[in-house]
Amino acid sequence: MNVVIIGNGISGITAARHIRKRSDATITVISAETDYFFSRTALMYIYMGHMRFKDTQPYEPFFWKKNRINLKRTFISDVDVENKQLVASDGEIISYDKLILATGSTPNKFGWPGQDLNRVGGLYSFQDLEAMEAASPGLKRAVIVGGGLIGLEMAEMFLSRGIAVTFLVREKSYWDILIPPEESQMINRHIVEHGIDLRLETELKEIVDDGNGNACAVITNTGERIDCGYVGLTAGVHPNVGFLKGGKIEIGRGILVDEYLQTNIPDIYAIGDCSEQRNPMPGRRPIEAVWYTGRMMGETVAATICGTPTVYNPGIWFNSAKFLDIEYQVYGTVLANPPENHQSIYWEADDGKKSVRIVFDKDDKTILGFNLMGIRYRHEVCEKWIREQTNVEIVLRDLSLANFDPEFFRQYEADVIRQYEKMTGTTIRQSNKRGLDNVLRFLKGVMVL
Repeated sequence: MNVVIIGNGISGITAARHIRKRSDATITVISAETDYFFSRTALMYIYMGHMRFKDTQPYEPFFWKKNRINLKRTFISDVDVENKQLVASDGEIISYDKLILATGSTPNKFGWPGQDLNRVGGLYSFQDLEAMEAASPGLKRAVIVGGGLIGLEMAEMFLSRGIAVTFLVREKSYWDILIPPEESQMINRHIVEHGIDLRLETELKEIVDDGNGNACAVITNTGERIDCGYVGLTAGVHPNVGFLKGGKIEIGRGILVDEYLQTNIPDIYAIGDCSEQRNPMPGRRPIEAVWYTGRMMGETVAATICGTPTVYNPGIWFNSAKFLDIEYQVYGTVLANPPENHQSIYWEADDGKKSVRIVFDKDDKTILGFNLMGIRYRHEVCEKWIREQTNVEIVLRDLSLANFDPEFFRQYEADVIRQYEKMTGTTIRQSNKRGLDNVLRFLKGVMVL
């Protein structure tokens, strides 16, 4: 069996590794970005001087030869599904028996005048990092467009080198389409405290050419001109599927796949950011450009290709990130605009940099989700409560089990419980069952109350 994988990100490489574990297939991974797989989420740390590029590569160069995974650096311009062949940009023909499309995402552009000038770029590929590096010497100000995680990462990168940043966010508050208002306001304050010029409800209208093909300023929707030497376009991403348009593989926003991650064409699969679920699980989006779902898809498709058909099941939603100095975790369902039956306990620390939100069903009190800012909760504990539809008052009683902060950090469980008691008039007896032994007993289902 000859398996070809287009894309050497987390999805494609996970698929390659697990196919090798399960079979003796010939495996070829094709990418035009870099020679070897690297951690895309670590790009910012290379720029900031915390890591070298080689430190972001999970596997040594000998790994690929040892595991008989062939690496080919080229672009694919066409997929000939009838003859099971790929056409490379240099004209080379590459045959396959099974094809996995793991082409990832590409930054959004919305037809802004000047969007293709020099010193304009996103933060997705290694080439984007190289462009930022090339533009940084002597740079006085950057303007970043788009209020998402990548935009804030880019802002932090420039700040680390003393470069001023103006941040254009078209929404009324940062990331308010995904997180509740209180948490969004917390991040707004934190962004401003770091010296970033945050412009809410402000959109890009035009990028100005300096006469030599370089960006030198932006014009906003209010008509204001902001001089700058670099423009970061971070207004989201979309599936990287342009090379498939007009072909026989069905595409929506991404490559349409069934529950086995197979496309409409036999023996062709799509995984990771570029794939779109035809029938996503309840509460999940058709496209989820998240590291862990890409990894899970890679494992799933490997099992199917190697003779064990496996339905893709991403489980309970979770994610984590960092907003400058504030860590963020979410488990389960926490919506910016929740339905009427969603009720939440929200507690925020006096310093305005820590918060806990616990979402539960107003009618039956079952737990639905957790949203954490500046405080760490154990993934396994929160997931077990959500999966077992635990009553919120039982969760509050044993909340110390979830706490994952270091031992001598201040604990906030009692504050969260008081917030619930104030909301409902109910008294909760806190159990104080913290510690790894108690956590392990709980996860095994033998907690002694």
